[in-house]
Amino acid sequence: MFRFEELEIWRLAIDYGNKLYDIADSLPRKELYGLGLQLRKAGLSISNNIAEGSGASTVKDFRSFLDISIKSTLETVNILFFALLRRYISEAQRIQLYEEAEKLIRKIRAFKKTLR
Repeated sequence: MFRFEELEIWRLAIDYGNKLYDIADSLPRKELYGLGLQLRKAGLSISNNIAEGSGASTVKDFRSFLDISIKSTLETVNILFFALLRRYISEAQRIQLYEEAEKLIRKIRAFKKTLR
């Protein structure tokens, strides 16, 4: 088993990313290579950076990858706001994913503080 597979933040990021893929899959076809692709990439980046960072040779590098995960999570929040404005998702969907993003960011930050 790889180190990242034991991390709660990685499991949460995988779950969150999977939900973002579902949203991307539900977008209009015209958004397949626009908003949908951006949402998929940002959503996948969250767990990818946690996994990649777990293999870093220094704590500083791992913390840097965690920062990128946080930034990617924030990117998804922005994309979801835009999807709401375009009426591609409901306010309830946005709120649910917003709350999951907040939780994920809090947990990543808390984990990052344990890395000294």
